[in-house]
Order: sequence, then structure tokens, then C-alpha cells
Amino acid sequence: MAAAGNTPTELGTKKVSTLLRQYAVPGIIAMTASSLYNMVDSIYIGHIPDVGPYAISALAICSPLMNLGAALGTLVGVGASTILSILLGQNNYAVARKVLSNEVTLNVILGLLFTLVTLPFLNPILYFFGASANTLPFARDYIVIILLGNVFTHLYFGLNSMIRAAGNPRLSMNLTIFTVVSNAVLDPIFIYVLDMGIRGAAIATVLCQFTALAWTWKYFMKKDNFLHFPKGVFGLDWRVAKDSLAIGMGPFLMNSAACIVALFINQQLRKYGGDLSLGAYGIANRITFFFLMIVVGLNHGMQPIAGYNYGARKYSRVRQIYFLTASWATLVTVAGYIISEVFPGPASALFTNDPTLKDLAANCLKKMNVLFFIVGFQMVSTNFFQSLGMVGRSILLSLSRQLLFLVPLVWVLPRTFGVDGVWYSFPASDLLAATLTLILLIPLLRKFSALKDGEDTATTDNITDDITG
Repeated sequence: MAAAGNTPTELGTKKVSTLLRQYAVPGIIAMTASSLYNMVDSIYIGHIPDVGPYAISALAICSPLMNLGAALGTLVGVGASTILSILLGQNNYAVARKVLSNEVTLNVILGLLFTLVTLPFLNPILYFFGASANTLPFARDYIVIILLGNVFTHLYFGLNSMIRAAGNPRLSMNLTIFTVVSNAVLDPIFIYVLDMGIRGAAIATVLCQFTALAWTWKYFMKKDNFLHFPKGVFGLDWRVAKDSLAIGMGPFLMNSAACIVALFINQQLRKYGGDLSLGAYGIANRITFFFLMIVVGLNHGMQPIAGYNYGARKYSRVRQIYFLTASWATLVTVAGYIISEVFPGPASALFTNDPTLKDLAANCLKKMNVLFFIVGFQMVSTNFFQSLGMVGRSILLSLSRQLLFLVPLVWVLPRTFGVDGVWYSFPASDLLAATLTLILLIPLLRKFSALKDGEDTATTDNITDDITG
């Protein structure tokens, strides 16, 4: 691993499989820890005496709003880290620091705006997202705290991604592990000992992220790091911001699509299955999320390697990193498929003692993940396009699985199959999205096969022309 004060030149020289292990393992640990972060909250909340099932449903209701906040964070953070990797491949450190400064400023602006816009209209928003008289008090208690800490969350996740892109994935991993462990310790204290219920879980979450942000901020204040805050820290260069936001648009739309999907799912579940069906989906989604986060960790490992080598015009290494990451991701989603189809009951029982909710969650998990084994390759391909700055294709693939395919299916299938129609919408959209991915991916891989390392391409030049002047 590159030292904190050195440039990550190893990305263009070391064996690709070694690099992926080196960069992906911390990413996998970090993202697995991140998924455990959410699972720990759900497990503790699901076992609150007398109100656990409704509190779990409240978390599912809050999901669309939280996804929208995450979407704004990825709009800035993912685009900035992608450009950073390409700039480091070109040894352009001055502009890389400018990208870091822009990342901080844009996250503060968007984080504050999101909180100020949503808080005054919170009750109507939650009802629109599927809340009922039973679940609204729990949803409101949780999301108000999350929204008040939204700026800290944006900054932490954005700067953490910059640490990873700058060649220090281990620190990124350690910060994430810290938030998970501290959250696991604080959750029972705030929820049970202080008797704060679901509100206590939200306070623990924000407190842990704020503490991790303080450590992240300290890292970028060190002038001996090749990537550090420029003078003044806050700054906004619209040329840099434009390119950063353009590349981040793919994952932004993907997370925004997740918000729309969660909204439609919640509304359909409330219509066809009631409040506990929302809780069942929340449980199944947490379990699925665990495996998806491992794939995201692989993508985080792939991103700086692919971006650096693409910027350095080492196309054979770009192809190698894609195929290796896609293979590993497929193994992960195959494991998720096996858990979902063979052990849905025991997996669901982790989150609730309520027998009705447990059975509903097991049924949901088994049906929605019947084609889960193909999801890993599709996620890696989407991230691959984004890592190379190919915005249009990344956006299309980001939208396809969730918005273009899943939303219409969630709307139509329940009319025939009832609540099961919601669950079967997931494998149907997985199949359609994987087909579209292959159509877009195969020509690109053939192009890289035909190119010689070091050969100039218009595509590579256009990525950074605007930000380098």
C-alpha cells in the first residue's frame, strides 16, 4: 500500500490481482462493517419490547429519504474520487487538491439544503413514503435526528472516499470499522439503558459519524500528505465542480432511483400487505444489503486501480481489473443467493421475535433474490463505466435495474399476484438489467482489447480537459 505521504504509483505497476486484494479487502471490510452498522441498528430496534415490529417498519419508511440524502452525498463524493484517481495517474497533484476543496464545499452546501428543505414537511413526506398512524411516531423520532446530523454524514463519507482514492484504503477501512464498533456499543446504551428507543439509535449513529469525521478532517490537515486541504480549505472552482458532478451523476441517479423504488415499494406493500409487510421488506433488504455492500467494497477497490490505469493509458490492466472484480463479485452474490433460498427463516429470525413478521420476511427474502447471483456482475459493470468517466453509460446502467425496470414491475405485478408481485419484481428487473449491461459492455471490452498500452484516445483526453485547462 502506498504510504500516506507518497503518490500511489504502484497502481500502474504492481500485479493487478495483488492490487485488487490490497485495495478491495479494506474496502470489503469497510463496506461489510457499514452493512453491519445498519443491521445492528435494525436488530436492536427490532427487539424493543412491544413496539419492535412497528419500529422495524418505520426504518423501511425512512429508507427513501435516507437514500435521497445518500444520493446527494455520492453526487459529490464519487465524482470527486473518480477524478482524483485519474489526476493522480497523470501526476496532477495541484488540481487534485482543488478537487478535494470542492468536495468539502459542495457537501456542506448540499447537506444543509437537504436538511432545511425536508424538515418543515416531514410528516407529509413520511406519509407519502408509506407511514401510517402506527408507524409515523417511530419514523419521525428516527429521521429527525438523522437529518439534523446530515451535514456531518455527507462530509464523513465524502472525505472517506477521497482517502481511499488517494491510496490509503486501510485508513478508510479503519474509520468505518470504528463507526461500526462504536455504534454497536452506544446503541444498547441509548436505546435500552437511557430508554430513548428508536431515537437513541439515531443519536448513536450521528455521534459515531461525527467522531469519525473529526479523525478524517485531521488527516487532510496534515501538510506532509501529498493530498491535503489547500489554504482556506473551503473553495469552489466551477470547472472542477462541473466535471465532478457530471461523473457523480451516475451513482447519484442510482441512489435517487433507489429512493423512488423504495417509495413505490412502500406504497404497494402498505396497499397489498399492511404495516408488517413493510417491516418484512426492511429485514430482507438489510440481509440483501450485506452482500451488496461486499460488492460495493470490491468496486471501491477496483475504482482507483481502473481510474489510474485508464488515465495512464494502460488498457490491458484496465481489462484485467474489470474481469477479476466481476468474477469475485459474482461469487459474493452466489453466496447471497444460497442464504436467501436455503436459510431465509434463520436469517430473518436475527431481526425479530415476532413469528408473523419473521415468516413474512423469510417469504420476501426467498422470492426477491431468486436471481440474485447475476447482480454482482451488473453492479461491477456500472461502477466500471463510472471509474473511467464514461458518464452516459454509467447513468443508463445505474437507472436500468431500479428505475427503468423495477418501478414499472412493482406497479404492475401486484395487481395480479398481490404482495408476491412486489417480491417477484426484483428478479425480473435483475434479468433485464443484466441483459442491457452485456449490450453496453461487450463493445467497450473489445475496444480495450484492440488498443495498445500508451495509445492516445479521444475518450481519455476529454475526461480531464476541462479541469486541467
